[in-house]
Amino acid sequence: MADLTPQKPLANVPELTVSELAGAIKRALEDGFGYVRLRGEVSGYRGPHSSGHCYFALKDDKARIDAVVWRGVWGKLKVKPEEGMEVVVTGKVSSFPGSSKYQIVIEALEPAGAGALMALLEERKKRLAAEGLLAPERKRPLPFLPRVVGIVTSPTGAVIRDMLHGFTERFPTRVIVWPVRVQGDTCAAEVAAAIRGFNSLAEGGRIPRPDVLIVARGGGSLEDLWGFNEEIVARAAAESRIPLISAVGHETDWTLIDLVADARAPTPTKAAEWAVPKHSELILQTGDLATRLAAGIRRAIETRRTELKAAARGLPRPTDILALPRQRFDAAEKRLSRGLVANTRAHALGLARVAGRLRVGTIAERLVRQRQRLGETSARVGQALLANTRAHTLRLARVSVRLRPAALADRIARAAERADGLDARARQALANRVLQRRRLLDGSAKLLASLSYQSVLARGFAVVRGADGAMIRSVRGIAAGDPLEIELHDGRVRAEARGSSDPGAHGPAGGAGRPGRTAGKAKGSGQGTLF
Repeated sequence: MADLTPQKPLANVPELTVSELAGAIKRALEDGFGYVRLRGEVSGYRGPHSSGHCYFALKDDKARIDAVVWRGVWGKLKVKPEEGMEVVVTGKVSSFPGSSKYQIVIEALEPAGAGALMALLEERKKRLAAEGLLAPERKRPLPFLPRVVGIVTSPTGAVIRDMLHGFTERFPTRVIVWPVRVQGDTCAAEVAAAIRGFNSLAEGGRIPRPDVLIVARGGGSLEDLWGFNEEIVARAAAESRIPLISAVGHETDWTLIDLVADARAPTPTKAAEWAVPKHSELILQTGDLATRLAAGIRRAIETRRTELKAAARGLPRPTDILALPRQRFDAAEKRLSRGLVANTRAHALGLARVAGRLRVGTIAERLVRQRQRLGETSARVGQALLANTRAHTLRLARVSVRLRPAALADRIARAAERADGLDARARQALANRVLQRRRLLDGSAKLLASLSYQSVLARGFAVVRGADGAMIRSVRGIAAGDPLEIELHDGRVRAEARGSSDPGAHGPAGGAGRPGRTAGKAKGSGQGTLF
């Protein structure tokens, strides 16, 4: 049976603090293992912490180890970890004394072979397909004849030269290149920013907005093309309001942007051919359409002419059309003469019957009655006119009482007084305005005088000009015998250069400061040497 009696601690064992022991364990781990390459599955990944560091774990079927990626290393990783992704990391084994755990500090991370990259790519493809970004119905047709083509690619590679050569051969058009890196850590961010930058251009702005975009890159390995498999690039292509052609890699290569783009070209040169039509083919097609149009017009005219002739043969002759109406007209003429005679006789009988009732006495009686009615109406009109005149006279009399000259004079006096007041205020406002403008003008004149180079000349400085009138700022621009003009504060004098000394020994010359050490002699004024 084992002895369970507690052992006494050895007296010669040194006493350590918890921090000292934790530090010793940390140094032992770091010195014992150094750098290691570790393969495992990412577990517990939640993205970078608010501090910028990233914490997760690596595991296999039997063990688990904590992992940390510092903020400075995180930005340099070509492939970012994802939950469940199998990776191979390189780093140092260390410990965290605060929780008595050992961990690996990762300095490099890569997928565990091409199979892992393809699995990650398939996972992203399924996620984008679930959001509907790969649906065929959301793809838009390319414009037939774009005025401006935007290209996102490297400006130094052979791709852009091949594409520009293709545009020149097929249909010269305006091309705007957004330079990006097509490989490396910043490739995905730059390509996504370029796509969004082209879409943010305003219509009719200083930089024209492209009608179609082309994202192009030459062929390469899966790792070289990985920047175009990032979700940020695929989502930027899906958000693009401008139709987008993907031309990444060769015909056998495919990336995530190829599935989201509106069209996928097998090569960058083929993308240039898809973007614009061929000029010679357009000319041939236009000529063919013009020939077909002319032939169609001729056939239509011949058809209409044949139909017109057939219709003309079916119409009756004009004489046959007019024969029946002419016959009816002759019959009506015969009946008209007999009808006129009968009508005249009937009207004569009617007038004879009426003439018996037309007596002179009846007409006279009607005239007397009408004359009486006229007299009565005239009398009533006269009375009504007299009554209306009296009423208006009374109304005018009542109104004339209220129309007094004194009231009008008072209103005129008040109006004149108000006009005088307004005139005085207007004169005072005008005087204040003139005074304010005069003060502003005086201030501007003083500011102009203080800033003018004339004030500098008045302090003893001079301006030296050459024969062409240009200001000379250094003695290096003067050769012996050159004519000079020197402006002082009270006038100008002409001089001639005799030579120059080393400009470095005397400082700068010319301008609105002290002139250089240029020897000269006055002309015509007798003033002698100035310097």
